[in-house]
Amino acid sequence: METEILARIQFAFTISFHYIYPPLSIGLGLVMVVMEGLYLKTGNRIYEQMARFWTRIFALTFGIGVATGIVMEFEFGTNWATYSRYVGDVFGSALAAEGIFAFALESGFLGIVLFGWNRVKPGFHFLATLGVWLGSMFSAVWIVIANSWQQTPAGYHIVGSGLNARAEITDFWAMVFNPSSVDRLLHVWVGAILSGAFLVLSVHSYYLLKKRYVDLSHKAFKIALVIATIFSCTQLLTGHRSSIGVSKNQPAKLAAFEGHFDSLAIADMYLFGWVDKDKQVVYGPGIPGGLSFLTSFDFHKPIKGLNYFPKEEQPSAVNAIFQFYHLMITLGILMIILSLLGSWMWWKGSLFRHKWILWLFVFAVLFPQIANQVGWYSAEMGRQPWVVYGLLRTSEAFSKAVSANQIVFSLIMFTFIYVLLFALFIYLLNNKIKHGPYDETEIEDRPLQHEIAEVIETRSQKRH
Repeated sequence: METEILARIQFAFTISFHYIYPPLSIGLGLVMVVMEGLYLKTGNRIYEQMARFWTRIFALTFGIGVATGIVMEFEFGTNWATYSRYVGDVFGSALAAEGIFAFALESGFLGIVLFGWNRVKPGFHFLATLGVWLGSMFSAVWIVIANSWQQTPAGYHIVGSGLNARAEITDFWAMVFNPSSVDRLLHVWVGAILSGAFLVLSVHSYYLLKKRYVDLSHKAFKIALVIATIFSCTQLLTGHRSSIGVSKNQPAKLAAFEGHFDSLAIADMYLFGWVDKDKQVVYGPGIPGGLSFLTSFDFHKPIKGLNYFPKEEQPSAVNAIFQFYHLMITLGILMIILSLLGSWMWWKGSLFRHKWILWLFVFAVLFPQIANQVGWYSAEMGRQPWVVYGLLRTSEAFSKAVSANQIVFSLIMFTFIYVLLFALFIYLLNNKIKHGPYDETEIEDRPLQHEIAEVIETRSQKRH
């Protein structure tokens, strides 16, 4: 296998594994803020207990996320040296801002959130929780800005030539607000919030099915359901805005999303299908003129197809891009339907009486995770053959000094380590879920303050 392909596979694997955790941190951060806010407003200790529980799970995802993210920074230097030299000034400023303004904020306040429950006032603890969530949101800001600059470069000029060429920032704010950054950031934020909300829905659905922590789980489920309903519908809007941006800034990518080959013609939008690139057809049901309407609200507007562009500037894996893109959309629609169905059943008063809807929410935890992953696959593969759109080709960006054998060895090593880390994450997460928000000696049917008093008394008797 070619060195370039191996380097791309390795980076895709490491970033895909890493991206399991940051979205969960962002989503759980919002859930924790809402739970603590309700505790401050109502004084109900159940909200405090559920916030403590989800804070422990947040800390687990944060720790694994930090550990897995470090590897990618080394890969920039080892496997993608030409790329690192070319975009170093741009990426460097964005990553520095991420470390100073985001990671420091998040990790600094996290210490207070984890260890300050009985050491600081509830109001200050709430502000620390808010700081952790905002820190995770700001972290996404700078990472998405850096990646969006690769999609739609702005605010730069090129210094040097040949192997010594590099991009320098001429307008920092033009770089930050490049043509795709805001739309893509909103899309990423909403997808991350859905990851956290559906994890909470999954865990508390499981508790309700097992008749454990019923009162607490009713309240936590409703909190997460409100968040999931609002943001699953919002994702439809952010996705539409992103598609309009892609149609303007990266028309070849949009054509690959829908398998549209005709140079300049009305473009259909497919529900699902299979792309035959050689015959330049898509097998599957579609909406005639649907893609034209999506981008311009006009069913008859011609859209640039893949044949409009030179072959060397077309994405190669069109069918894979098509499948990833449509899987993302399908999962997004399923999340909207499930969230609205759950909200309607809650309004009718029948939500917690039907086990089938709770089982759906148990397994729906996978929907936003898969959607986030395949969304990034379609975006990154659709940008090919460019690593910086229109400026630097992927084939020119990887390190010529690194051999295929070296990449294969490191990929095997990373796979082994990441499998162990994932197994550890699942093991610890499962333990925390089994343990639950309370100690095992506590009884669900009694008021929370009575439960806590009983636990303290029981432990005192055991010591004596």
